[in-house]
Amino acid sequence: MAWPPAWTPELPLIRMHDVHKKFGATTVIDGISIDVMKGEVICIIGPSGAGKSTLLRCINALVPIDSGSIMVEGQEVNDPKLDKLALRRKVGMVFQQYNLFPHRTALANIMMAPLHVLKRGRVEVEAEARALMRKVRLDGKEDSYPGELSGGQQQRVAIARSLAMQPAVMLFDEVTAALDPETVKEVLVTIRELAEEGMTCVIVTHEMGFAREVADQIYFTDRGVVVEHGPPAEFFTRCRDARTRQFLSQIL
Repeated sequence: MAWPPAWTPELPLIRMHDVHKKFGATTVIDGISIDVMKGEVICIIGPSGAGKSTLLRCINALVPIDSGSIMVEGQEVNDPKLDKLALRRKVGMVFQQYNLFPHRTALANIMMAPLHVLKRGRVEVEAEARALMRKVRLDGKEDSYPGELSGGQQQRVAIARSLAMQPAVMLFDEVTAALDPETVKEVLVTIRELAEEGMTCVIVTHEMGFAREVADQIYFTDRGVVVEHGPPAEFFTRCRDARTRQFLSQIL
């Protein structure tokens, strides 16, 4: 049998096995293994410095791992022959900072990658971009520049921009951390709707109520390891590890 086996939807869309990563002498990820099935929503929680954001960056090869394996649809992310551009079309990522182009309108920000990376036709791309603006409830803001939008609106443009590449999975890295409390909800509603539509999502978040509501599995990481994981109903009420209980007691 050939290895790796050809990917099918019965296999994990993302398979992380014994992943290690150091920055200098500091171990950031210390043997993490997580499987994410197609259509599943995974929330990763934990204290600052637990390796959560680094793990997301490893999935789409923004950060190389030192050892272990990360596979996306059966492809090894750290294969030097892998087309990283093709990988990032497949793995969308939304960061804490919106990273929009300030001199381009919201609509133009969404259209840029399909036009210039995928080389698709402008008429089709614009129609899809306008549909994505409606999807994230920003009708009428197509011609607004990022500086004219609230933080929550900019973050929703960033989500639409990532969706424009039609990814197989979306990674969300603390996307509400920089927002005012009143704008957090509108971004979380957008992500919740994506999850309900069947988008595979890996979400790093401090929003415990949101994690409880949308996640199929919660992973608690600390000091680069998975301390405990489970479905939300079990995780939040019957966690077994003392470190997990201590963490939850401080934030719930």
